[in-house]
Amino acid sequence: MTQSIASPAAPGPAARAGRPRRILRAVAVLSCVPYLALKAAWVAGSHVGIPEGSSLLDDRLTMAVVNGLSMLLDSAVIVLALVLTRPWGLRVPAWLPAFPVWVATGLLAPIMAGFPAQLVVRAFGGGGASSAGREAFLDEWVFAVVYTGFIAQGLALGGLFVLYARDRWGHLWRGRVWDLPVGAVGPAHRALAVAAAVFALPPLTLHALWACGVSAGLSEGRAADRGGEFYVLEALFVVFLLAAVAGAVLLAFRRGRALPVSVPLSLAWVGSGAVACWGGWLSLASAGGVADLADRPTPPMNLAYAGQMLVGLLVAALCAYFFAERSARAVRRAA
Repeated sequence: MTQSIASPAAPGPAARAGRPRRILRAVAVLSCVPYLALKAAWVAGSHVGIPEGSSLLDDRLTMAVVNGLSMLLDSAVIVLALVLTRPWGLRVPAWLPAFPVWVATGLLAPIMAGFPAQLVVRAFGGGGASSAGREAFLDEWVFAVVYTGFIAQGLALGGLFVLYARDRWGHLWRGRVWDLPVGAVGPAHRALAVAAAVFALPPLTLHALWACGVSAGLSEGRAADRGGEFYVLEALFVVFLLAAVAGAVLLAFRRGRALPVSVPLSLAWVGSGAVACWGGWLSLASAGGVADLADRPTPPMNLAYAGQMLVGLLVAALCAYFFAERSARAVRRAA
């Protein structure tokens, strides 16, 4: 992004110190406490929430390292809450708040949408094999505590970022799609949107098949553990892939001309973050190796993870390019 994006007209003190921001900041910080406390206990050797026989107890060193890293990631939420609410936060480079919030959006959005949906499915007896497998991994209350905290973090951080982005970059998404000048959506945008749509076809097809109950392409262990919760997650991957591609196409080809510019940008932001970050996370987990051959990801699973990660990065690049060009145009008009 250009330097002009990072140097907006600063809002007044009242806009930066309002009560809603303080409340959201407090919620973001406090919602991290249960997760951080639980992870710290596990690093210290406690087995609270871990049943006997859980695979988490097989390698204590790896568990300590992974939990330490996850503590650092969740602690970043506290730092972000400060960046998004303190006056000095408006003076940091644009990528410093934007990139970690995009990652947080991508990691938290599927949990925020998926966990409540999974609870509904389970309430109607649709948990199936996934629920049974989960109980041997961690106690049920752990998931309730952790995911509730993640949802609170997502809502609080999302609210803070919307307020922050409105103050700093609000002028870049004003108006409707039909107001976008032709030069603001050039060949580069269209090339990125087309590439994202093409690369989305394999993961979109695979996730849609798996969401509909097809087991082809799944590992033996994954196919055996399928239940209502599995189908919810697969359906969500389909939704986020469609959101990312739809946002990119609407922007690049100026479709949905009556829509506010914020609509395709929001679709592209949330969709790209969700598919890129979860695709990257699942690819990383696959690369780490799995002890049980039945649980090792198959080539189609790896294709789905890598494909959705690529789609997310392409759409994110389109958004960054869009903001950089529109910011430069605004600067030229003001000169």
